[in-house]
Amino acid sequence: MKKNDALSLGGAVVITICTGLIGAYFSAPAIPTWYAALAKSPLNPPGWVFGPVWTILFLLMGISLHLVWRNGLKRDGVKTAVEFFFVQLLLNALWSIFFFGMQNVLLAYFEVVLMWFAVLATISAFYRVSRPAAWLLVPYFFWISFAAYLNFEVWNLMDTPKQPTGIVNCSMEAKLCPDGSAVGRIGPQCQFAPCPGQR
Repeated sequence: MKKNDALSLGGAVVITICTGLIGAYFSAPAIPTWYAALAKSPLNPPGWVFGPVWTILFLLMGISLHLVWRNGLKRDGVKTAVEFFFVQLLLNALWSIFFFGMQNVLLAYFEVVLMWFAVLATISAFYRVSRPAAWLLVPYFFWISFAAYLNFEVWNLMDTPKQPTGIVNCSMEAKLCPDGSAVGRIGPQCQFAPCPGQR
């Protein structure tokens, strides 16, 4: 690999990873608190899945950007493709701010739909410059589609009328007890049930 290619690849990956760090800054404090208490789709993955998945996707995005970027912005279609990429990257960062930072689920849903179209436009623009670059964005596109569905389900479940008994939807998180058993969340405040032998 030439030195210029190495610098281009490194710079592209750093840009995408930094976007991921922005998202993590807003999401990390909210995941074990506000997000954990939300009612979610049965298809919602466990919380630990998101970190590795996003890390892989941001790496693929960085490589994809590099494959287009290295052709030079003066080549036909390259500048437009890169512009589309940075638009969707900005929307990616904004979604974390809207959903986790502002905790505005509906605004985040409309934003992720807009991001869906931006990613689709980016793939189309990349395809005209580098087909491998376009294909590297396909997993990202499907993950954004899934994220839009999960976002919608959170908003949809928030609109469900509360039960008159005061029971709320608690997360499916569990706490490991000293004897090896696990207890879930109960009660109006979603506190953990006591472990066996505890009051």
